[in-house]
Amino acid sequence: MSQQDSFVGGFLLGTLVGGALGGVVGALAASRIQSGGKAKPLRPKADGELAFGEFDDTDEDSIEAARLGLEAKIAQLNEAIDDVRQQLGGINGHSERSWETPSRLDS
Repeated sequence: MSQQDSFVGGFLLGTLVGGALGGVVGALAASRIQSGGKAKPLRPKADGELAFGEFDDTDEDSIEAARLGLEAKIAQLNEAIDDVRQQLGGINGHSERSWETPSRLDS
């Protein structure tokens, strides 16, 4: 029975140590893959400010394209919400304009 307990303890310890080591290696590998070697170290400049890296034109263009895409998706979601609100307007005794008019508690 002692050998079986020793095996289980060693197995669990190996699982924990291996999982921790694998997690660290995986996190390091993922960060290197994501940065693609483009990461700039954050070092103080001579005037005391941090060098966060300046954006070039391609970064600004991609940010603008992403912003426009998100605005289009938000508009699409708002239209879908309005459609569902109109479809469900008469359900549960709520009229179409019940949320627009002040309640009796407001007066």
